Amino acid sequence: MALTFYYGSGSPYAWRVWLALEHKGIAYEMKTVSFSAGDLAKPEYVALNPRSKVPTIMDGDFSLYESAAILEYLEEQYSTGKVLFPGSVRQRAVLRRLVREGDEYLAHALEQLVDHILFTKQEKWNLQEIAAGREAFLKELDTFESYLHGDWFGGELSAADFTLYPIIALCVRMEKKKTDLNITGSIGPKIAAWMKRIEALPYYDKTYPPHWKAKT
Repeated sequence: MALTFYYGSGSPYAWRVWLALEHKGIAYEMKTVSFSAGDLAKPEYVALNPRSKVPTIMDGDFSLYESAAILEYLEEQYSTGKVLFPGSVRQRAVLRRLVREGDEYLAHALEQLVDHILFTKQEKWNLQEIAAGREAFLKELDTFESYLHGDWFGGELSAADFTLYPIIALCVRMEKKKTDLNITGSIGPKIAAWMKRIEALPYYDKTYPPHWKAKT
């Protein structure tokens, strides 16, 4: 029986799980939920995820939400395909730290920009706060640039890469709404090359947010 994956297009947290499912070769049925239609507030979804967010997985009679926890579950429950936390005990600990840093610092900086640019009408934009959010995001990018010493964060393609890429990609995507945001031009050379490696993965195009494709 295939795992059920509840997905919302454009969510960097749902995207990381989709990348992980494809990386590990896990059979799944994807159910796309609509933010605008209020699917996350429907009783049947709240019963699975009382936080009313994506992603959520349903594996048999077991439901789980929070993307970082889902990646840990997929790694331990499924031995198929490639691993999400490769290496020694210490190497895996570093990968978990990177996931945590991505969520705690990089994603936190992203959320400031999301709130101002995507969820606020343009005539009500606070340009000072947007500038501060951009500065905070770029500061975090510089930190992660200093962490990258090979092709992948942590040495091998892992949960850390699947965590960080969608966060950065969403920030870059916001340039379509605010053209002078210029995140792309401020990305360091190591992360820029790493992003191209992610984009060359055989399952990247499959997992690219569907509504982004329609608006590219």
